[in-house]
Amino acid sequence: MTNGLKPYSAMKDSGVPWLGRVPEHWQVSPAFAVYGPRQVKNTGLVESTVLSLSYGRIIVKAPEKLRGLVPESFETYQIVEPGNIIVRTTDLQNDQTSLRIGHAHHRGIITAAYMCLETKPIVLNEFGYQYLNAYDLLKIIYGFGSGLRQNLDFSDIKRMPVLVPPRDEQATIVRFLDHADRRIRRYIRAKQKLIKLLEEQKQAIVHRAVTRGLDPNVRLKPSGVEWLGDVPEHWELMRVKQVTQVLRGKFTHRPRNDPSLYDGQYPFIQTGEVARAGKSISSFRQTLNQRGLAVSKLFPAGTLVMTIAANIGDVAILDFEACFPDSVVGFVPRARVERDFLYYLFVAMKPELLREAPVNTQGNLNVDRIGARAIALPPEVEQQAIVRWIEASCASLTGAVEKAGREVSLLREYRTRLIADVVTGKLDVREAAARLPQEAEDLEPLDEAEVEGEAEENEAGDGDGVAEEAEA
Repeated sequence: MTNGLKPYSAMKDSGVPWLGRVPEHWQVSPAFAVYGPRQVKNTGLVESTVLSLSYGRIIVKAPEKLRGLVPESFETYQIVEPGNIIVRTTDLQNDQTSLRIGHAHHRGIITAAYMCLETKPIVLNEFGYQYLNAYDLLKIIYGFGSGLRQNLDFSDIKRMPVLVPPRDEQATIVRFLDHADRRIRRYIRAKQKLIKLLEEQKQAIVHRAVTRGLDPNVRLKPSGVEWLGDVPEHWELMRVKQVTQVLRGKFTHRPRNDPSLYDGQYPFIQTGEVARAGKSISSFRQTLNQRGLAVSKLFPAGTLVMTIAANIGDVAILDFEACFPDSVVGFVPRARVERDFLYYLFVAMKPELLREAPVNTQGNLNVDRIGARAIALPPEVEQQAIVRWIEASCASLTGAVEKAGREVSLLREYRTRLIADVVTGKLDVREAAARLPQEAEDLEPLDEAEVEGEAEENEAGDGDGVAEEAEA
């Protein structure tokens, strides 16, 4: 895709250390010459289509998914037009991983806590978006925040340097990046579909082992529970709350992204990290101090944890002491219950938990309902044998999933570097773009969650309306 791409022949010093040398014929303009702030309130509820910044994209929020911090009136929202650029401006200090820039393709409304920008005639709208997208991908944007919570305002970025090629070259760059992005997304989509198939195979192996055991000739009895079906006759039917102590996470302070709570000695794990962990949570990116610990709860190492909001039903085992918000539940198995067997039991139970979650108005799991769920418990020795068999049977599948996941990560890194190098003038794409074929629109819609990767929850929300999904 980058074969034949070369640097521009004539370069100049941009005067900006991180930009370095740029094409000699490109302008360096302040952001206020390229972008303008726009905020049109939804007074009178003239617009009802709710938009969401999710995985770095502006999507239409389905009415049935409007949950969480829903405002009393959507009059507090701002109206967004196609072509507007949306910037999630809050909490730069505590969240330096999310994608914060989105490009609107639909008219609708979005929380007024976000910055809405429109491009000026000096740039093509799509190029203006791609330039800010590069700032976002490279995390340059985090150097412009201000205030206690490190929020962004247009006054913070209005003198930010923006490279402006001639308009015909902007169109060439946009066309090249669109072509490259489509190809990369197809590769990622293929890898994600492979991962999904492999995970489904693992799910089937785990489900059969924890509900039927390893002996194909064992006598069965009806469990009376749909997801369990018939279970071995000698297994004991019990409730989750009978076999484990349930510990709900806690984080009561508002606003949750108050920086005075963070940067201490206590690891703070949120639902996205549980989703990414695999079987064990062995690392962390955020910590609480003593003040944060006072409004949270410390889980002991070895605790089995489950997410009950955002990415529902994900489970992992904690390798160290850590704090969790109330969107995570911990389980400490009682006597006669192997923790790893309980882990695989919850893995098998996840589809059932996902089916039940929408019953709750918040789309979350209910702790009491989890505790009341029926399980079939084999003798302890059999639990251990089942765990060993599952891990041996799934080893090759797990390896294939991890390999595909690494390939997805490399593709994303490649895309980031390509966008940044092209919009900052490090690579000349004019000849390559001239050779591109005319490309039809992608007929198969992309599943954003599937393509962009796992969601990271925005535990704090915006404080103004629907809690947006945070970006991967």
